[in-house]
Amino acid sequence: MNKPVGTTRPRHAAKKMASGGRLICIGTHHKTGTVWMRKVWQHIAAEQNIPFMPIYRPRKMAAIPEKGPCILVNWNSAFPQQLMDHPEARFLHVIRDPRDVLLSGMRYHRIAGLRNEKALREPREDLGGLNYQEHLNALPNDSERLRFEMHNRHHETLTQMLAWNYRHPHSVELNYEDMMEDEDCQVFRKALTKMDIAGLDIEAAVKTYWDLALFGGLTDPKTVAVPSAHIGSGKPTQWVTNLPAEIAEEYAAEYGNALKQLKYETSLKWVSACKPAAEIQLTS
Repeated sequence: MNKPVGTTRPRHAAKKMASGGRLICIGTHHKTGTVWMRKVWQHIAAEQNIPFMPIYRPRKMAAIPEKGPCILVNWNSAFPQQLMDHPEARFLHVIRDPRDVLLSGMRYHRIAGLRNEKALREPREDLGGLNYQEHLNALPNDSERLRFEMHNRHHETLTQMLAWNYRHPHSVELNYEDMMEDEDCQVFRKALTKMDIAGLDIEAAVKTYWDLALFGGLTDPKTVAVPSAHIGSGKPTQWVTNLPAEIAEEYAAEYGNALKQLKYETSLKWVSACKPAAEIQLTS
């Protein structure tokens, strides 16, 4: 992996982490690289013979092995408090610019397969009997779809992002944007090194990360791994060209403080970068 050195934009202050971790806890949020991280950590688990467990309820704590490394995942980053307090737990938490989450979520929810998407497929009385996806696709344009998404699934995702304890002493915070520019894998390598998990082969894990990255192994036309419908372009800062100014203004009014809390903005000046809907190629 002789790749050019990339640049990172650290947003969260570094924290000193105690040694002695063995539980590798991976937390993401909807449209923040979840499919990517799921593939990466499932492959790491298989290649390094490490148990892999989704953990959403406290009762699952009983199934965690008493010795050795174990990969525990929660794709809403809502780990049981017992795990959050566990002295051997080390967390890798990934967030993404919420404005890009909004755009990516709206596009995905229009085309997502419904088999594993209960929230998208169940009819809703407040939508006149339509399900989420049907209602979204029935709206006249992307501005209306973004407005609907913003007050529904996106609101849930952003609430989960804000609920995370960003001062947790055993958590490494990563921004999706930095990971998408991590062509030399230094961001991921430094995160794993800081977590200091006994029994985890860091260099092997980094290779797996590269092999399954949109900027890495998945760019090889000979690869058999093809991104799923969950994955779009993955490019950061899509909101600058794709978020209509009218929606940006509403977003700033409702979630401007959230962008500040997540350290993506320091003011509301970002709204001026967005173009009016009439100047953006919207689908009808």
